[in-house]
Amino acid sequence: MLRGAIDVHVHAFPDSRPRSLDGIDAARFAKDRGMRAIVLKNHYESTAGLAYLVRLVVPDIQVFGGIDLNLTVGGINPAAVEHMTRVSGGWGRVVWMPTFDAENQVRYSKEQRPFVSISRNGELLPPVRDVISIIAKYGLVLATGHSSADEGLLLLREGRRQGVRQMVVTHAMLAPVLMDLPHMTEAVKLGAFIEFVGGSLATSDAETRLRRFTEAIRSVGPASCILSSDLGQPGNALPADGFGEFLVALRAKGFSDQEIALMSKENPARLLGLP
Repeated sequence: MLRGAIDVHVHAFPDSRPRSLDGIDAARFAKDRGMRAIVLKNHYESTAGLAYLVRLVVPDIQVFGGIDLNLTVGGINPAAVEHMTRVSGGWGRVVWMPTFDAENQVRYSKEQRPFVSISRNGELLPPVRDVISIIAKYGLVLATGHSSADEGLLLLREGRRQGVRQMVVTHAMLAPVLMDLPHMTEAVKLGAFIEFVGGSLATSDAETRLRRFTEAIRSVGPASCILSSDLGQPGNALPADGFGEFLVALRAKGFSDQEIALMSKENPARLLGLP
C-alpha cells in the first residue's frame, strides 16, 4: 500500500527534540518501501536545506521541507519565509503556522511562556497576511499548524482571498486544533485538505481515534482528505512503517484501496504541486 505514497508529515534528526532517525534514513526507508515522497518537518527551524542534502544522498525519492513559524524563526516572520524560497534546490514547500509556540497551543497546555499570536479580536494580524501573500506568490503550501479551529478558518479564508492554491488543516481533529465536522466542512469549501495523522497505533486510544477519523473522512469525503504519519518520535514505529500500518488500519475500517490511494498518493501530490 505504500508504493507511490507520500507522507507530508515526517519528523527526523537533526532536531532539538528526540527523534528515532535522521532525515537520510527517513528517506531511505521510504524509498525502500516504494514511496514517492516525504516532507521533513521541524518545529524550530527550516528543513529546506535538509531536504536539499537528503536528495543528494538518497536519489529516486522526492524530499521536501518547510518552515514552522515558531519563536525560533522569529514567529510570524515574512523574511524567514521569503528566505526559505531561496534555499538551494527550492525544496522548501510547506509553511506551517505556529505549532508548539502557537498561542492556542500554549493556552491549551496551560503554560506560562511566550507564544506566537496569529489573530486578535477575530482578525488575522497584518504580518500573517503578509506571510500568506508570500505563500501565494511562490506557490507554497499553507498549513494551519496548531491554530485553533476558528483561527484555522481565518487563515483559509485569507488564503483563498489571496489566491493560495494549496492549503491543508494540520491534524485537524487532534489537540489543540480540535476541529469539529462543521469546521472541517467549511475548510473543505474554502479549498483546503483535511489532514489525518496516524501517529502511534499502539496507544490505548488508537481504536477510538481511528473510529473518529473514519467517521470524519466519510463525512467530508476522501477527495478532501490527506493521510500522513506524524511519526519520528522515539518509541513509536518508524515513519514509513507506521504510515503503512495506518493505511492498513483504515482499510480494515472499510476504505477501499482506491480511496486510500486517493488520500495517501493523489491528494498529497496535488498539495505539493506534483504532476
